[in-house]
Amino acid sequence: MNAPLNHPLPLLDLDVLRTFVAIAETGSFTTAAGSVYRTPSAVSMQIKKLEDILGRSVFARDARSVALTTDGEMLLGYARRLLSINREAVSKFIVPDISGVVRLGSPDDYGERVLPHVLKRFAQSHPSIAVDVVIDQSANLRRRMDDRALDITLLTNSCNANAAGAEVLLTEPIVWAGAKGGCAHRCEPLPVSMWEEGCVWRAGALEALGREGRNYRVAYMSAHTAGQRAAIMADLAVAPLPKSFLGDDMVELTPKDGMPEIGNYSLAMIVPADANAPVKAAADHIRATFDVFRETGRF
Repeated sequence: MNAPLNHPLPLLDLDVLRTFVAIAETGSFTTAAGSVYRTPSAVSMQIKKLEDILGRSVFARDARSVALTTDGEMLLGYARRLLSINREAVSKFIVPDISGVVRLGSPDDYGERVLPHVLKRFAQSHPSIAVDVVIDQSANLRRRMDDRALDITLLTNSCNANAAGAEVLLTEPIVWAGAKGGCAHRCEPLPVSMWEEGCVWRAGALEALGREGRNYRVAYMSAHTAGQRAAIMADLAVAPLPKSFLGDDMVELTPKDGMPEIGNYSLAMIVPADANAPVKAAADHIRATFDVFRETGRF
């Protein structure tokens, strides 16, 4: 029911709108809960409050999916504009003195998977800081840091040889990935998709194959995650990937499938001790992103 003209209209809570936008963008109450640092039940209560205020349903929900209703689609445009205006106004008062350029390095795999989320949120909270991103192998990124060509970088390392002065953000298993329903792992010799020399995942995989005496051939090679995924999904080869990188179209191949265990790796971050305010702000933002991942399993 529409409010009477002489009755003040209710005000929409920006915190609730932030949650609404997060659900609309992720298609999941659970994933959105992690990104706004709330529990799924608290997020559900926020959306119920929003729908009660508007007198309309903004999401169509079933056991498997969440989708915007027609009213929800209309609200999404308003919500994004309101949040943008709020960020612009607040930034004029609380972050006017933090500006500059941050040169950020990242391996390809995390550059593709994590940085879009990090950069989007960082731009919203620190609009006066520009971020220049360099994608390269971890060994090259470390050299760039040593040469002061980067301000901050992410690195992948063997858990037995973490880079000196590096802060570990994440540790997880490297697993063999194969196509769901595929048979590449049964071939002899084993067709393997590999990264370039210097990759921690490659080194761990080759060590595991050598330890088990497994005969293999390099059937595909790429320096990019997208190339590895293409080889796996086409069932041309198996490849070593972090467990969290497995998609719905992939399966983890274990010793039961004849594949040797590889071990763990770590993702670390290097921040100089004399880092300036923009670099420290970027580092804190990256830490917060991985805190959410450890709690929810999603970026």
